[in-house]
Amino acid sequence: MYGEIIHSSLVSLYNSYTQETSEHFLVLFSFHLLILSLDHSREDFIYEGILPLSGLSLEAVSLDHDASHSPHMFEISGPMVDSKVFICASAAEQQKWMQHIEDRRHKSMAQPMSPSHCALSYLLPCDEHWKREELKKYLLQAPIWQWEGSSIQHMGQPGYISIVHIINSQRQGLQERLMVLFPQDVLLLSVDNKRLNIRYEGRLPRQSIRAVERSALPGRLEFELIGELVEPLQVSCTCYEDYRNWMFQLQQPDRNSHVAVSHAPPPIMPKLQRSRKESQEPMITADQHDINGRS
Repeated sequence: MYGEIIHSSLVSLYNSYTQETSEHFLVLFSFHLLILSLDHSREDFIYEGILPLSGLSLEAVSLDHDASHSPHMFEISGPMVDSKVFICASAAEQQKWMQHIEDRRHKSMAQPMSPSHCALSYLLPCDEHWKREELKKYLLQAPIWQWEGSSIQHMGQPGYISIVHIINSQRQGLQERLMVLFPQDVLLLSVDNKRLNIRYEGRLPRQSIRAVERSALPGRLEFELIGELVEPLQVSCTCYEDYRNWMFQLQQPDRNSHVAVSHAPPPIMPKLQRSRKESQEPMITADQHDINGRS
């Protein structure tokens, strides 16, 4: 799914707060690092995450002032990733990991990624349960172009996700969007036509919007998002399951909120000005725009 395996081995993940370690299995691909934990009772692996190499930093670390007595460790970190410290079985294994990751990190930044190497191309369309679950995890780690505000991890855990088509009241033509439900917001993202990159398109506070059924024709899976501070958005779903879930979630009152809708802060409006043709053009290069709010 992720291309050629460059290197893999058993390591220990070190928790700097508890000073405990747990066995993990790392798999290095051309553009990603896969992290798996071990379930010894079932003799199975548990998926822990997939990290794009282009956004990672790498360095050797030590627990002891005398490095000769310290475990063989390295640390990975990134703007959208909590730092992780891994302990290798030997100094030679540590050097292998650091050399391979650093080499692939530089190559991944210089070499364009093909769809066969990108997990996103396998997860879209997210028309199966396992794809939805993997896509939720992927979004919390992946770089998102032109991101605005605090990082996506601060939005909480995604509750539901699907591909929809959106049209606002001022324009004709549908725009494909990846719509993600968070505890307090609905996030709108777009994906380039090669299924390689994700772009931020806006977010809507859930307490400021509600879904209203508008279609008068049987079988039309459409609803409208309305709110006092939001331009009406017509949303078209691709299947009944998506339609049913969105209608249920977005028709529910926010029981935890005591703030009237009219007093809610202005939402960050979705950027719906581009036409369908424009939204299918290739993504612009990283040196021209920020990724995840970082330059």
